Amino acid sequence: MKKEELIVKWLEGELSEEELQEFKKIEEYDSYQKLYEHAEFFKPPLKVNKEKGFIDLRSRLDNATTKGTAKSRMYPLLRIAAVFAIIFGVYFTLFNDDSTKIQTIAAQNKTIALPDASEVSLNAASSLQYDKDTWQINREVKLKGEAYFKVAKGAKFDVTTKMGTVTVLGTQFNVKQRKDYFEVKCFEGLVSVTINKETTKLKPGETIRLLDGRIQQNNTLLASPSWINGKSNFESVPFELVIEEFERQYNTKVSIQGFDTSKIFSGSFVHDNKSLALQSITQPFKLSFEEKENSVKMFTFKND
Repeated sequence: MKKEELIVKWLEGELSEEELQEFKKIEEYDSYQKLYEHAEFFKPPLKVNKEKGFIDLRSRLDNATTKGTAKSRMYPLLRIAAVFAIIFGVYFTLFNDDSTKIQTIAAQNKTIALPDASEVSLNAASSLQYDKDTWQINREVKLKGEAYFKVAKGAKFDVTTKMGTVTVLGTQFNVKQRKDYFEVKCFEGLVSVTINKETTKLKPGETIRLLDGRIQQNNTLLASPSWINGKSNFESVPFELVIEEFERQYNTKVSIQGFDTSKIFSGSFVHDNKSLALQSITQPFKLSFEEKENSVKMFTFKND
């Protein structure tokens, strides 16, 4: 990896252990580290456009190197400081943006208010991002994971995920995007869902999902998503999706032996009782389990 790319990843804190060892071999590493420590308190929240940053940083470093050669009498430390100033200038001016990002970890839910007083509840291991500076003209959020939205009436409101886009004006709905699963449930108002360039409008009580490449529509009798009330509910989904949600809600690693996790599961589990939750998802398949503090082993039941 080229030096300038290592520098950008180092500033962002994204170097792997192997890359860090490579970076430490750079002749100027000690000086970079000292300058960075003195400048640390200037550091704002950042989101890096790495492709743009690499190009701009490479150009400026090349210019700095050329000028440094012409001025061969410049002290080595000053040359390093000059290059480092360029790095920070590029890093702080080009890489910084005003987007707001909210995240939840495993076993954590969080409710936040958006700039227009719309309300979003994030399920475990999810993230939401939006630009507060352009919010008045562009109500758009980017979602990874699952969230329940109560949208204030106003201009168009978009929820974008890698698998589909949800558009509303003012309504209540739930969006779930996990791995290869995408689902939207409408609880109030009218929701427009676009999947693979195909748009479907949902009325209250209607749902749509993308599973295994197939779009499926259904209905729900619920007034709000079950996870808001501490329970995960599933309707005809592969068991592996159930296990993944269990891991998120309990921050627990699950291993399964001798069982086909593509089998279809319908049911639910609670979020406040781990043992009861395990019984709820294993009994339909007659699975046994061994529970430890941060791990669970599941296996097919055997009679003595």
